[in-house]
Amino acid sequence: MSREMALAAYRQLLRSARIAFQGDVNTLMAARYEARKNFDQNRLLYSGSKEASAKIKHAEEVAKLLRENVVQGRAVDEEGSKFRLRIHEHTERGDNEDIKKPRKGNALTGKCCQS
Repeated sequence: MSREMALAAYRQLLRSARIAFQGDVNTLMAARYEARKNFDQNRLLYSGSKEASAKIKHAEEVAKLLRENVVQGRAVDEEGSKFRLRIHEHTERGDNEDIKKPRKGNALTGKCCQS
């Protein structure tokens, strides 16, 4: 992994934060600060090391998560029981087909609750 790949991952992370937190200046600035802090902490890693490539991969995964899975919501009534979600073009939209399929056993133990 090279310095260019780290810079590309950093830019991708900043762009994803801008998409995810559009209109929320405080959260956007906190996300940018956190990204900068983490990249600064790992600045001295050898560019070809496994640790550096793991950190770059992690940054790319965080960017993908921010861009596709984080959705902003604002209360539209005074009780706070109804929210308007800001779903954008990058938001992942599933069809929930996997939820309709029956599961075998418990997700944690792998055993059925009746056995």
